[in-house]
Amino acid sequence: MSQRPLNVGLVGGGGGAFIVNPHQKAIFFDGTRRVTAAALHPDPEIAMKEAENWKYPITGYRSYDEMLDAESKKPAGEGLDYILIVTPNFVHFDPAKKALEKGIPVFCEKPLTVKLEESDELVKIVGEKKIPFCVAHTYLGHWSSRLARFIVQSGLIGEVRWADAYYIQGWLSTRTEDKGVMQAEWRVDPKRAGLSGCGGDIGTHAMMQLRYVTGLEPTKVLGRLETFVKGRQLDDHFTVYCELNNGGKALVRASQICIGHKNDLGLEVNGDKGTLVWKQEEPEKVVVHLPGQPDRVYWRGEVQPNDGFFGDIPADLLAEPTIPSGHPEAFHDAFARLHRCFEADVRAYQKGEYKGADGSKYATVNDGRHGIYFITKAVESSQKGGVWVDL
Repeated sequence: MSQRPLNVGLVGGGGGAFIVNPHQKAIFFDGTRRVTAAALHPDPEIAMKEAENWKYPITGYRSYDEMLDAESKKPAGEGLDYILIVTPNFVHFDPAKKALEKGIPVFCEKPLTVKLEESDELVKIVGEKKIPFCVAHTYLGHWSSRLARFIVQSGLIGEVRWADAYYIQGWLSTRTEDKGVMQAEWRVDPKRAGLSGCGGDIGTHAMMQLRYVTGLEPTKVLGRLETFVKGRQLDDHFTVYCELNNGGKALVRASQICIGHKNDLGLEVNGDKGTLVWKQEEPEKVVVHLPGQPDRVYWRGEVQPNDGFFGDIPADLLAEPTIPSGHPEAFHDAFARLHRCFEADVRAYQKGEYKGADGSKYATVNDGRHGIYFITKAVESSQKGGVWVDL
């Protein structure tokens, strides 16, 4: 007997917001989740008008407070099973906290919050209530990210010596915020974006990719946050040198002023036995370099165990791809994989069987908190002139 689809409520997403669109596709991807309710805009009248004109029928609410209150009072199976927060950074904390307090799981866009104290509070609530919480670090959803994680954490390229995690864009190389581009306006506003512009927006993705694939943590950081576009209040170029907890080193860098770069997120991990290279703009493959051997290129759907490099590979990793090789997965598939994994935890939570998330399938609230802590310390280091700061 099939399960009923989970009901998802949107917080934000109106007014032409970009990120709500891939999330919606991901939610409907498997037929086991659906958007049923939304508080789409901070202006109550606009929120209701947008809901009336939405692409498919939803129950519109004037505010997320109203939505959470009404939906939490519905009988089991009729209210919201989780909410998706797709607002600017400064509106992440309040709806997340209120949903958690009502026992509703949360799927939240990154960064988790704008203040470390807010992140700490969410971590505390999630720990006390044992409730699912996902931070939308999209690129962990690529199957190739999971293969890269398996390769590095299985020791197949040896002990990590050095890693370069980067996210390079060019769309803010001029004062895009002065051209009426909503996505740019709030990202360069410290009141809405937080302590760091480029670092908070995409530097956190680079750091999360580093931590996810290697399993290592930075213990010290030396940061340089720079602003190249005159008059801009927040950084548009972000460089952080890191010491890792295994004694290795890493560079976490991000920029939004590099003309020609679009969504250039990548990771190179250098071990004492080999090197792994992963690139988001080429998400179907992982490249491995071994000394004295031809380069190995592993394509999604074509990975075989016991090939002279791999030994045994977990069956669930081999079984996970959704379409045959040669039919590329991409951005929407990555989002869908995150929502699919989160759905499994929400269903377990509803049955009283949820044991907590270990970060292997999606970024947790603790991962989100780490991202804010990392940004906070990078900013501190930069403000002190680029000195080493302990984490």
